Amino acid sequence: METLLALSVGGAMTAGFYLMMRRSIVKLIVGLILISHAVNLLIFTMGRLLRARPAFIPEGAEMAVGVADPLPQALILTAIVISFGVQGFAIVLIKRAWRTIGTDDMDRLRATDGLEGSG
Repeated sequence: METLLALSVGGAMTAGFYLMMRRSIVKLIVGLILISHAVNLLIFTMGRLLRARPAFIPEGAEMAVGVADPLPQALILTAIVISFGVQGFAIVLIKRAWRTIGTDDMDRLRATDGLEGSG
């Protein structure tokens, strides 16, 4: 199971980096989304994959053995909220750039850096 998740993380990271190198801002955002999902899967994999075992220590036990680690799960929940906020901001930024300039090409956006009052 860990091998399958490792291959999934590697594939998502590769596709994300490839999309981030494209000229379109939309592809850049999709690449950012893929990378954030890949990182969430990586954190999930690091927390040990145990099926149907809660992250609770049984009463009377001094040490938790064979249970899932709750810290990576909490980190993933936090990362999901943060990535949702970043994606929302990026989508609004893309929409504003499209209305102002009329393109999502990164090279054409760089050419408009010196323009003032274009909105």
